[in-house]
Formats: sequence, structure tokens, C-alpha cells
Amino acid sequence: MAKLSTLLDQIDNGTLLLPEFQRGYVWNRDQVRGLMHSLYQGFPVGGLLLWETDVDPNTVRGSAGGHGVRLLLLDGQQRITSLYGVCRGAAPRFFDGDPKAFTKLYFNVDREEFQFYGPTKMGDDPHWVDVTRLFREDLQPFVATLSLDPNFSAYMQRLVRLRGILEREFHEEKITGPHMTVDTVVEIFNRVNSGGTTLSKGDLALARLCAESSDLRERMRHHLATWQGSGYSFTLDWLLRNATAVATGRSQFRALERVTAAEFRQALEDSAVYIGRFLEALSGRLGLDHDRVLMARYAIPVVSRLLHLNGGQFTDARDRDKTLYWYVHAALWGRFAGSTETVLAQDYETLAESGVDGLIASLERSRGGNLTIQPHDFEGSSRGARFYPLLYLLTRALGAKDFGSGLPLHAEMLGKLTSLQVHHIFPKAQLYKHGYERGTVNAIANFCFLTQETNLEVGARLPEEYLAEVAAKHPGVLASQWIPEDPELWKVERYPDFLVARRELLATAAASFLDKLRSGAGEQVAPAAGLAQVSVILDDAHDARATQISQLVDELRDAGCAEPALDAEIADPATGLVLSIAEAFWPDGLQPGQGAPVVLELDPDEADLPRLEELGYRVFTSPDALRGYVERRNDEAAGETDENPSPSDTSTNPVAAEFHADMGRIYERAKQEAHYTAGYFLSMLAEHGGLATAQRLLHAPAVSDGFAALWERNRLDLTVEALVSQPKYADLFTAEELGVARYRLEQFGYH
Repeated sequence: MAKLSTLLDQIDNGTLLLPEFQRGYVWNRDQVRGLMHSLYQGFPVGGLLLWETDVDPNTVRGSAGGHGVRLLLLDGQQRITSLYGVCRGAAPRFFDGDPKAFTKLYFNVDREEFQFYGPTKMGDDPHWVDVTRLFREDLQPFVATLSLDPNFSAYMQRLVRLRGILEREFHEEKITGPHMTVDTVVEIFNRVNSGGTTLSKGDLALARLCAESSDLRERMRHHLATWQGSGYSFTLDWLLRNATAVATGRSQFRALERVTAAEFRQALEDSAVYIGRFLEALSGRLGLDHDRVLMARYAIPVVSRLLHLNGGQFTDARDRDKTLYWYVHAALWGRFAGSTETVLAQDYETLAESGVDGLIASLERSRGGNLTIQPHDFEGSSRGARFYPLLYLLTRALGAKDFGSGLPLHAEMLGKLTSLQVHHIFPKAQLYKHGYERGTVNAIANFCFLTQETNLEVGARLPEEYLAEVAAKHPGVLASQWIPEDPELWKVERYPDFLVARRELLATAAASFLDKLRSGAGEQVAPAAGLAQVSVILDDAHDARATQISQLVDELRDAGCAEPALDAEIADPATGLVLSIAEAFWPDGLQPGQGAPVVLELDPDEADLPRLEELGYRVFTSPDALRGYVERRNDEAAGETDENPSPSDTSTNPVAAEFHADMGRIYERAKQEAHYTAGYFLSMLAEHGGLATAQRLLHAPAVSDGFAALWERNRLDLTVEALVSQPKYADLFTAEELGVARYRLEQFGYH
């Protein structure tokens, strides 16, 4: 057994450390709050598993130097790190994560609850005590602020009880002995940590290598950070795939068992050079200059292997273009969407036998001898579809021109901001007004790219107005963006016909460009300044659904959840078929490495939900449902329940009673007139009543599912915000609540 205070001292003096194979800190604020609540209540919080070993201090994180016996924390990292951060007010030396998860924790001595600091809620209220200050300075600073309170004695007892956590004893189980190798300890770690963040195959491979050469992981992080600075986001496992390909020509990480640390280091540095070289080709030749349009990243280890076999270089521009041709087609047809290791193994073998020509031939055979792009291939919707990057590629590589200036969309023309915006040729608001569904509105064939200035000028105007002006002012610009030039197709009622015509133009342009890449007959250009990196942003300021998703992601990020992939394609690992284009996707769970993959899919009719659930994905079909799940999970983690739910409205206030009745009426009208059934809203009404329901929705950080759905149906008059804004109900709400209602309505075009 060891007291918490002793454990914290051991971290300070460098005798309690982390092994290099441990992942970083992944807890969020609610887990920290839950841990403190449990300790304060005297609940069990689990023991610790320690590895007692005389190790080289360079092979562990947090070492203060010197040799001797060390205790390496195998199970309990998240708990001990959290407690160190709360008690000491700083992260331990071995820390790798977000310190916001445990800073500014406060304790309410009156209600005996833990919350993170909020100036509006806490302000100058002396009942909120800075927990870190309590641990660092003891009781004295709070005696003066609470001494005049009639409950002073009870409050002091509670603070003594809270500070007494330092005396809490943790059961320690130690692994010791010379037979305990890194491989054995890693296996033990995964077994005892099955409910937490388990180590991947890549982590297992790196554990052995890092035991021999401590800075390998740091070198990998350096390369990842370099590419991040250039607009490309990769994972450590992905980089390890490339290094494994270079070192062994094998796809499985266990091939590294026979590779020495020195050999791996050389393969790592070589693969970093190869990756950089290929990214230059992608950016300079194809214009794929940022992460959002980087297709098939697991095709890149194949290119790393190709370059390694070829002495580190493309033979010539023609060889480079053929490689790019293979890469684009591998991406478009989901070559690496299924069993990655199996496909990589096949491609490495093909490379060794017949080079890039063999890769192309193999891909052709898998497609029945046909790699031709057809108009129907552009039928997808959202930026997550496979053919969205191809549209961007054509725009950048073939010199599409801006509607406003008539100039090619090159970086030097864009000026200092070097930004483009995704533009809906037929504005979303206009299409929704005419009854088109969300998937049709966001069709890839309705996208083009414009400068930010031009996009603002076009605004929500109908294409029959502004396209005619563009055609007259800048002849050839519409053709450069593959816009059908028949004015009849620019009318909103002909929108489906417009999509058909534009898909044909896009397919023809794509097929021609890619065929030239394969034959070497295209323009042989080196990476050019004209295709320097630009940023692409989506102008969703007036899109209620997009705003709702964006605000939800921000909210979950602030709560400590992982960063999701947005507009993410999810493929079947067995077949490679697309199962969903998810609005947001957490492949490793809401917290890194913990829990099932989480999917937010707002077009369930277009996804294979049964297959997703069969594969173990947790699927949510509305932001409110996902938010509710996270809130319930966090409340459970914190040991809290809502013992005093808000009561329903009563007849004691006739205005509130009338408001409650009107809330029921807008539910019925939405169902009958807008064909929208707000089930979650109805359950809130039953549980909390009309007034409390409205207040909850107004205090939420984002608009509700109902608001977004009614916006899509052009019926914001049926929203809670519109009802709240009626003058007769003004006295029921605060000025802040009324301001939120008015702002939301104005933001999305309702006056």
C-alpha cells in the first residue's frame, strides 16, 4: 500500500515513471471530476500495477537522470496523472496530453460538488474553492473568506475531508524479476488494461525498439509534426507502416522482430524522405495540397516501398505520373478500404516483380479490366465522398477559373490569404426552399471552388442570375469549372438535369487528365509555385445543420473527447464497400483508444446501419442523441444523477401554462405541416414541461435537431426560438435567453 502523498513525492523525485510504450494522457474533465468525487466520498477507485526494474533512464518518460531501481506505472496512469495535476497544479514530467483536463477544478463547500471553473457560475461566490490551492496552501486562505458564514464549521470539516485525500492509500501490485522483459510486460499491460487504452500492434513493435533506442518515438513525432505544419495529418501507426515497408518489404508489424534499432532508424529516416518527396508530387502535380483532399493514405507506404526499390527517386516525370495515376485510381476504387495488411502485402509483392506497371495492371484486373471514370461515379454527396478530392484535383491541376476575377485559382492570384471556399452552385437555402433533400442539395456535382470574395458576392443568388453575368463578363470561365452552359439548366426546377449534365462534363475531364498521366502525354511539370498550398474552407455560417455539427464537435472537444474525422467515409473491412459517409466519426472511440468507434450519421437511409452495428460501431443519427449519450456517460462517471428533475409547468402561472400548450401545438404543426416528428422534443416536454424545455434548448451551445430540421424545411416559424420571441412570452425569459432566440433566427434568415 502507498499513500497518495508518497506517490506524488515519488513522481517529483523521479522514481515513479512511465515506460516509453505507454500512450499519453487521454482522460477528460468529467473523468477527473468523477475521480475526485469518488475519492471524496470514500469510494473504491482501483489499485496500481507497477513494474519494478533497474532500467536505463533513457528508455522511460519522466526520468530525472541517474540509474537505479525505478517503478514504472503500468496500470493507473490516468488516475495518478490526474491526481498529480490537481494536487500539484502542474503536469508531471512524463506528461503527454492536454493539461486542461485537470486544471481549474473547484469544489463547492455548500453542495459538496466538483466543477471546473466558470466565471459566470462561480464569480465571487466564496463557496467555490480552488481545489489545487487547497492542496498547495492548506486551509488558511479559505478561513478568512468563509469565517462569517453560519455553516463555517461544516465547511471546514468538508475541506479537511477533501484534503485528506492525500492520505488515501492505494493498493500496489509489483512486477519484478530479471525474466520480465519488455515484451512480457507489454503483454501483461494489455491484459490488465483491457477496459482502457490497449496497445496497438504498432505500439507493441515500437516498445521493443524504443527499449533499445529511446528517441525513436520522438523522431517519429518530429516527422509527424513537420507534415502537420504543411497541412497533412498522419498517425504514428501510419508512419510505422511506411518505415516497416522500407525496412522489411512486409505489411505486418511483426516483421520488425528481426530488425535492429539502428536498421529501423535508417528505414524511418529514409521513409520520411520518400513521403516528403511524394507529398511534393501530390501537391505540385495534382494540387492535393492539404489533408482534407489527401486520398488513400495507406497507398503511400506502397509508394515509399517503390521509391526505396528505385534508389529513392522517380526514374523520370513519366514514372512519377504513372505512379500518381495508380495512386488516384487506388483511392477512387477503395483499394485500401478493406483489409489493409493483406492488400499492402499483395502490392509489395507486385512491386518487387513488375514495378508500377504491375500495380496498375493488378488494379485493372481487380476492376474487371476497367478503370474508366463514368458520370455516375460523381453521384456522391458531401465532402466525405471519394470523388470530392478528384473534383478539387481537377480544379487545381487544370486551371479552373474564379467566377469573380476570371483568373485561374492559383496561389499567387489568391494573395496573402490563399484561401478558397467550397461554393454550392445552386445555393442550399434556395434548394431547401424548393423541397430538395439534404443529400441532393450537397451533391458533389453542385460543388465548385471560388475565392472567398467571390463566394460572398454570389451569396444565395440563383444561378440563372449570376451564371449569366459570369458568362458575359468572363467568356470560358464556366467551361473551366465544368458548368453546363445551357441557361435552361440554371433554373432551380431543372436542378436534377443540371447535376446530370455536370457529372458528364466532370467525368470527361477526369478521364482525359488521368489517361494523360498514365501515358506520359500530359504536361510534364515540376512542382509549381502556381499550385502552392492553399486553404479550403466551407462557408456554413448560414447552414443550421452544419453549424449544429460544428458546435457539437467543439463542445465534445472541450469535454475531452477525441478529434473526429468530419465527412468521413466508412468502408466495410471485408469488402471495401462504402457503408456510410458520416458527418463525424471517432474511429478509436470518443476517447482515444477507449470504447467502440462512434458514428454520427444524419442520412440513415443512405447508410448500411445494420452492417455498421454488426461491426461494433456505435451509431447516432442525430447530434442531440449523441450529446445526450455523452452527458449521461459523464454523469455516470462522476457518480451523479439528477435527483431533482425540473418539474412540469403548472397552472399557477397562466402565461407559462399557455406557453406549455403552445409548445405542444408547434410539435403537432411540425408533424402535420412540415412532416417532421420531434420525438426527443416531445419527451422533454413530458418530463420538464414547456417552459423548462425551452430554457434548456436556449442554454444549449448549439441549435437543436428540431431547429436544424425545420430550417431545412423552411419552417423556422415552428421552432421554439420563434415561439419564445413572441412578445406575450417575453416576461418568461431572461434578456440573455431572448437574445439567443433572436440571434439564432436572424443567423439563419428568419425575420
